[in-house]
Amino acid sequence: MHSLSYWPPPPLHSGVIHTVFTAYLQRWGCFYPWQPQTSHIFHGAAGVPLYGEGYRVAQARGTVIATYGITGALQNQWYLHTLAHWAIARGFEVVLFDWRAHGRSAELSPVLTSDGLYEGQDFVAIAQQCQALGYTPPYWLVGYSLGGQLALWGAWYAQQQGAKAIGGAAVICPNLDSNRSLAHLSTTFWGRQFERAISRQLQHLACHLHRLHPQMFDLKTIAKIDTIAGFDAALVIERLGFASVADYYAASSPLPLLPQLTVPLWILYAADDPLFAPSLVPELLTIAQSNANLTLLMTEQGGHVGFTSDRQCQRLWGDPDYCWGIHRLLDWLEQQTETLGSI
Repeated sequence: MHSLSYWPPPPLHSGVIHTVFTAYLQRWGCFYPWQPQTSHIFHGAAGVPLYGEGYRVAQARGTVIATYGITGALQNQWYLHTLAHWAIARGFEVVLFDWRAHGRSAELSPVLTSDGLYEGQDFVAIAQQCQALGYTPPYWLVGYSLGGQLALWGAWYAQQQGAKAIGGAAVICPNLDSNRSLAHLSTTFWGRQFERAISRQLQHLACHLHRLHPQMFDLKTIAKIDTIAGFDAALVIERLGFASVADYYAASSPLPLLPQLTVPLWILYAADDPLFAPSLVPELLTIAQSNANLTLLMTEQGGHVGFTSDRQCQRLWGDPDYCWGIHRLLDWLEQQTETLGSI
């Protein structure tokens, strides 16, 4: 574990506090507001329309295709905007998109989420359409939290389809096993608070979908949603053909895919992430040791999609700001493009 290469400011040594701090940054605004040059309507698996925005650069190294976590929309995702800002600064073109049932994609279609089963195919389809639009290959599939899970499924489908223009995937704090992590959340005070907060956001998302597509979503059903699994039980699993939420989570969790992936893959993961089951840490380390295509950066601290660095850590790495995790992701992308360029 690379504990000596990264450390947060002293107030953020707790994974819980670090996670709360990162979440509240969403309300304070982004230091690097996203200013896209163009918008696109992509078509994902089964032709589902997906809203995206792009930024082109001269003599690009490649293209980052990215989305966000469990809830939100393109306009309010400061972490995604910060990633886009620094990717552009390093010479990458960027395409960001609202995934299924989120943001402007929800306006275009009532199709619900599938935790990667279809979103992985969406990633590949968007990459193919980016190539037709003239965005520079290779295409890198990027996400964090649940968006990281979607990008891992994208890497899987890219491998299955032989999509050679897709260079690989880079993810931060991906959800790897929903059954275990949701069970873990119920065992701790802060875990229950996190789940309540996420459940409220999911209920708001469902209400928004009802306003957009009233014939497709029942308000009485939505009113009963009080857990993450409750959202999926009420709205998702029947439409996808699963008998239970547990079956759905087992089918969509990407942990079993990791040993089989042969495309280049980078994962940043914190051992103190309060949203995920601690038992996943040794399993992830074991998988990384046996799969040479997987680069795992495991830190002792960092919280959930935090990795805020103090000034001493910034000086050590030569980073322009405190977003340590984003800069390590882009370091890896640069290394990969240089390797591909030398072949």
